[in-house]
Amino acid sequence: MSQEIAVIGSPDFTTGFRLAGVRKFANVPDDEKDAELDDAVSRTLNDDDVGIIVMHDDDLTHLSRNVRNDVETSVEPTLVTLGGGAGSGGLRDKIKRAIGIDLMEEDEQGDNE
Repeated sequence: MSQEIAVIGSPDFTTGFRLAGVRKFANVPDDEKDAELDDAVSRTLNDDDVGIIVMHDDDLTHLSRNVRNDVETSVEPTLVTLGGGAGSGGLRDKIKRAIGIDLMEEDEQGDNE
């Protein structure tokens, strides 16, 4: 079964993904994030059709401790955050945890040669 990408965040953040063909999204306006973001993330985490959740890195600060822990420890779906600078979201660690292999390890060895 094929899984989809879901995007959660402000309408400005989700629009580009929607234009690129992402069908699952939750628009949460900036002024409603403290009240609405937990529910949107929880609903998406429980959606069996979603394999990857994309959020802006800054939005993690609006999540409650429990929901933030849920997304940070979730293997499927995997949370990918954008916009927080280099290394944002710990994508390397999440891939390693999900599949059990460090895909970047070979590249690092190749750089030393």
